[in-house]
Amino acid sequence: MAILLNKKVFKVNKEDNNKRLDTYVSSLNLDLSRAMCQKMIKQGKIKVNEKVQKESYKIKEDDKVEVEFFEPEETNIVPEKIPLDIVYEDDDIIVINKQKGLVVHPGNGNPDGTLVNAILEHCKGNLSGVGGKLRPGIVHRLDKDTSGLMIVAKNDKAHINLSEQLKEHKVRKIYTTIVRGNISEDTATIDMPIARSKTDRKKMAVDKDGKEAITHIKVIERFGNYTLLRVKIDTGRTHQIRVHLAQIGHPVLGDEVYSNGKNEFGVKGQLLHSTELDFVHPITNKKMHFEAKLPDEFQRVIVTLENKKV
Repeated sequence: MAILLNKKVFKVNKEDNNKRLDTYVSSLNLDLSRAMCQKMIKQGKIKVNEKVQKESYKIKEDDKVEVEFFEPEETNIVPEKIPLDIVYEDDDIIVINKQKGLVVHPGNGNPDGTLVNAILEHCKGNLSGVGGKLRPGIVHRLDKDTSGLMIVAKNDKAHINLSEQLKEHKVRKIYTTIVRGNISEDTATIDMPIARSKTDRKKMAVDKDGKEAITHIKVIERFGNYTLLRVKIDTGRTHQIRVHLAQIGHPVLGDEVYSNGKNEFGVKGQLLHSTELDFVHPITNKKMHFEAKLPDEFQRVIVTLENKKV
């Protein structure tokens, strides 16, 4: 069980009268974002006059707002010595070039051998607890067979700040991929909402009732039956790039979920690589930019396609 570390009580002043509860708490000097406050309110960790209220509750002068701080739940995830390609590291964050085939965090069917196991070993357990006991430090994720750049947070303050940047679309994420077919447009924007598939719960699908999902594509090179693309996403929905490209008839090469996966290159799992990452350092406010070269397998396929054009 999580252990209650301490509880802080704040008396609402006249100038804060009629403010939303989540807005009020996030304005206190507690290093809590509004999103984090909303989560804590739903968990019953923030109360007004000893009662649980909604995040939209309008506080009143002299109300007593309680904020409870808990020690993160103990995790039984075992640190493992798994090779990591660390692009950058300081006291607050790590930027990793994740290899294809590595699952980000433990889950059904993947109790160990994940990126989280590797990071726990590397950081000796010093990671943020905002993501929960199964996802320490994980600010955002990449699919198992998607390779490339990822940010990991070492502490809660960094995690909360980065989560806010992601939510406000301030993190620039660029991917490179090869898709089936010849895309005639040089550039295009795919704006289609995505939700969990109603027929297969393991898949995502374009759904008018889903969450907003926007993907920008730019052709780098055409190879007849294949197209090399630069992809920028404004949102970070699960499987977003793979779902969108499959929806327009150009599935990612090697994708075994959103196409039949068959290909002439012997590629298993999607050829999708997180190539560039831009964000503001959550503590120093310095602008950060990172690039990761394409994996050997990816480059091999490009060379094969270029040779076919000659």
